Amino acid sequence: MLSTLENLFKLARERKEKPVDGSYTNKLLSDKLLSKSKVLEEVNELIEAVDKDTNKIHEAADILYHLIIYFEVNEIKIEDVCKELEKRKK
Repeated sequence: MLSTLENLFKLARERKEKPVDGSYTNKLLSDKLLSKSKVLEEVNELIEAVDKDTNKIHEAADILYHLIIYFEVNEIKIEDVCKELEKRKK
């Protein structure tokens, strides 16, 4: 299960280092404003899907993907986020 997320983080980092022509991931990685707007759009779509009880899983997957790319665009390392979460444990 978590390997899927790990693979998405790896993909984002690989595409950032070695862009692939025509890649949607690279389009997002090269445009901070687009990446930000997609995260905001996908959050709203997930909230709407939850409210209507439709398409929740699809929208949740979309937000995870776009958030991972947003992290990479903005130099937010998941390893650092995980460390911060560990510090918050009681």
